[in-house]
Amino acid sequence: MVSSDKFVLYSDFNCPFCYAQHERLHQMDLLHRCEWRGVQHAPHLPKSMKPWQGSWEAELRHEVAVVQRLAPGLPIALPSGKPNTQAAIEQAVSLLGQDVARGMDFLQRAYRAFWCEGQDISDPKILEQLAGEHFTQDVDGHSRSTAQKWETAWHATGQTGVPLIVAPDGDFLVGYVSADQVRSFFSG
Repeated sequence: MVSSDKFVLYSDFNCPFCYAQHERLHQMDLLHRCEWRGVQHAPHLPKSMKPWQGSWEAELRHEVAVVQRLAPGLPIALPSGKPNTQAAIEQAVSLLGQDVARGMDFLQRAYRAFWCEGQDISDPKILEQLAGEHFTQDVDGHSRSTAQKWETAWHATGQTGVPLIVAPDGDFLVGYVSADQVRSFFSG
């Protein structure tokens, strides 16, 4: 359950705009005011990351270029493809449930592992490296159920994109927007 003063941040590890938003909220010292909820905006992606070619590669290249333009100085590299993020989200649920600080550390490490190093964050070995000694080999039913509840709640907003921030009063901030818009949204 979300506390009434928390903003809800719907995000997906394989979205470059979500990565940029996560880093911005961290830099602006606003991330602690959010409850991160991982959702799969592309659940059809393969469980193991496959290299993209053709129009898929062009789309990924375009997304990264847009983020580089909107967030100059943000470390980001073009990955070879995009992985299915279900396992990473479920690992995040488990870690956030154990200890919020540990979970938040995992989120940042997972985003950076994918967007800076191109690592396949659908690979259990990579997830284990990122989670360290707190890695959950077999994610429990509670973590799966929570991830599904997050997905359902995100769909219930009527929005289809990420990142999406929902204010305690129900207002939305959709997409990666200017720092001024973020500041205004959080102060408003």
